[in-house]
Amino acid sequence: MAPDAERWNERYRALDNSDCPQACEVLEHYRHLLPHRGQALDIACGSGGNALLLAAHGLSTSAWDYSAVAIDKLRQHAEQQDLHIHTEIRDVTAEPPTGGSFDVIVVSHYLERGLCDSIIDALKPGGLLFYQTFTVEKVTDNGPANPDYRLAPNELLSLFAGLRVVFYREEGHLGDLERGFRDRVQFIGCKSP
Repeated sequence: MAPDAERWNERYRALDNSDCPQACEVLEHYRHLLPHRGQALDIACGSGGNALLLAAHGLSTSAWDYSAVAIDKLRQHAEQQDLHIHTEIRDVTAEPPTGGSFDVIVVSHYLERGLCDSIIDALKPGGLLFYQTFTVEKVTDNGPANPDYRLAPNELLSLFAGLRVVFYREEGHLGDLERGFRDRVQFIGCKSP
């Protein structure tokens, strides 16, 4: 096992498995945009909150993560909720999704800039991307310490310029820093039909 995979396994072992994982805010708040049927993918799914929401919505859902422990936890939650999710231990940088495969792709709190073109390509025409991750303009210490794993202002718009913007939120350091959606960016994009 690669040292990085074991680090992620240890991280997921340390998490409390009693609470059901939650979907990221952008998916939860905009779930009304999801199609009624189709193929969905949760990339770097972790414990699988996004995948559980997608499957409960009725989408044929796949969930991939580098951590075997995370995938096992997701399988347990899916079984408890009587949901079928195709899980896979997978390094998406080495094996990105194939072109034209998914109606919905969700990425939360994961950033691999070199994967963005493959994500766009993997969407079917009219497909939606829900993306939420951390920004360099942070207010708290939440998220990765390494700035390479944080987005610059408006960077997500550039990375997914090939998609039509449906929703975008990035508040940075504006206004009252005690309120609002801080430290992160949210994006929903649609591939041209």
